[in-house]
Amino acid sequence: MSENQPPVSRGFLGRARDRSVAERLPPGQYLVHDFPVLSAGPTPHIPTERWDFRVLGVTGDTLGRWTWDQFRALPDETVTVDIHCVTKWSKLDMVWRGVSLDVLFDGIKLDAAYALVFSEGDYTTNVPVADLTGGKAWIATGYDGHDLEPEHGGPARMLVPHLYFWKSAKWVRGLQFLEHDEPGFWERLGYNNYGDPWREQRYSGD
Repeated sequence: MSENQPPVSRGFLGRARDRSVAERLPPGQYLVHDFPVLSAGPTPHIPTERWDFRVLGVTGDTLGRWTWDQFRALPDETVTVDIHCVTKWSKLDMVWRGVSLDVLFDGIKLDAAYALVFSEGDYTTNVPVADLTGGKAWIATGYDGHDLEPEHGGPARMLVPHLYFWKSAKWVRGLQFLEHDEPGFWERLGYNNYGDPWREQRYSGD
């Protein structure tokens, strides 16, 4: 995504919180039952025959690469998680299908503390490696029993549900390990570098 493209603003209006699930909503969040679509720039439609996913080392060397067919042959799992968006909506019990990052990292020496996730169109977001391992993150290819639709990041997106949803980058194509943290697209524009919903880390300084 180009940095000079403004974010789409629809869906940013708030509404009353459902107090029956208040203990599952981080501070400042409200519950939705639909699946809002918020993106910077147009939705890309990526043919799976040209899709791949790459894991790069700190020097840019390729540590792992999977074509779509190779990726879909990896062991995947179905996970049910709550999602919290920085724009203050939350959706509970979302059912995803994806490949754990632990599967992709199997056999790779994890000696870097940070990773920069990159997507179609030059979008990036930074995530500590510790937040991608131990069953905490997936590359999702399905949602609610169906293949992931392009407007929701298909054919594949990151899924890091314990962080604000912008960290779950749409249209993901890979990640690179880093020795030092490097802010991504939204982080350079003033979003928080980490993005913990329970600490309301929405913007820089939170």
